[in-house]
Amino acid sequence: MSRLQLFNTETGKKKVFSSINNKVGIYVCGITPYDVTHLGHAFLYTSFDVLVRYLRYLGYSVTYVQNITDIDDEILKKAKELKKNWRVLGEENAQGFFEDQRWLNNISPDHMPRATDYIPEMIVIIQKLIKKGFAYESEGSVYFSVEKDKEYGKLSKFSKTKMLSIANERGNNPDDPNKKDPMDFVLWQAKKSGEPSWSSPWCQGRPGWHIECSAMAEKLLGKTVDIHGGGGDLIFPHHESEIAQSENANNKQFVRFWMHAGMLKYKGEKMSKSLGNMVFISDLKKKYSANVVRVFLLSHHYRSVCECLESAMENAIKTTEPFKRVFKKQSGQGKVLSVASYEKRFFQALNDDINTPAALKVLEELSEKILKDKNDTNIAQAKAFMETALHILGLEVELA
Repeated sequence: MSRLQLFNTETGKKKVFSSINNKVGIYVCGITPYDVTHLGHAFLYTSFDVLVRYLRYLGYSVTYVQNITDIDDEILKKAKELKKNWRVLGEENAQGFFEDQRWLNNISPDHMPRATDYIPEMIVIIQKLIKKGFAYESEGSVYFSVEKDKEYGKLSKFSKTKMLSIANERGNNPDDPNKKDPMDFVLWQAKKSGEPSWSSPWCQGRPGWHIECSAMAEKLLGKTVDIHGGGGDLIFPHHESEIAQSENANNKQFVRFWMHAGMLKYKGEKMSKSLGNMVFISDLKKKYSANVVRVFLLSHHYRSVCECLESAMENAIKTTEPFKRVFKKQSGQGKVLSVASYEKRFFQALNDDINTPAALKVLEELSEKILKDKNDTNIAQAKAFMETALHILGLEVELA
């Protein structure tokens, strides 16, 4: 059988995946729980759920970490709008997210750390960066000095002009008078009136966005992570800045494989709250089964743009129906139906950078062959393979 190859965003190439002692540490950037779960979340976490399931099927010992960014500008802003405690708001939405993930049949990660539980670890990394000259304190806040890191930009490959433009869209304040350079990003920010804060060697304040993930990943998976994932919109500035922090603090490669899921579109535009074109899991639950939504998501390769259309959901229903009928069909006593070629193609698809659309196509073809057969064919082996394949894809065997 061919070996698993994964696409690495940093190199722009596929490479055969291997690990030390058969152990794999995976860190996927989780939600900022200021709102309810939408289809973009489902696409991202279902894609990585299949990766985790397949690695475990291959015999790897996987430790899967998915964080919760429970302190953030967006949470504080939303909490103020709703006149709610920021922790209460975050926990309510986190619980809703957990319920939606269970409904989608996504395996619970081994660890779901909350950023606020790892502030001491963040402070240690920041202190290292200051000591090494990669960070500086100004009026109680601490900043990472981008010009000191000659490799900054190696993940995104963006020009400095483009980096600054995108960073400004994602919360960077280029006019901050405490910065030496508009590109420098916050590691620790001094307390603002009415905001929660924690003590630090510099002042009462709270951590910056990027340092949170560096600290949680290192604490739970070590200084080098095998696979780090997230949405494509996190490549810059979030993941670029994580690399800068972690590698300059530890003098070690931070991540071996960077994997990024594509964006979700609805009616031709990127799904976003500002455009009002969000599709929420709570609404999909009322119309479709979890298997149908999951098949819809997996019919798009994880790196592709996922277009949400009513017709695509209808196609997902058409895909799942034959699977049900296969398991209702009784196995005959005649010739055993050989599934070797289907099995080979299914695993070839997954080994090609987790190509779930191709893997689903194989199962569709096998289902069609089984259901068209009018002879007394023994389909026990075919059912066994289908069960294994569906489990890897996180699909339930439906009998009703």
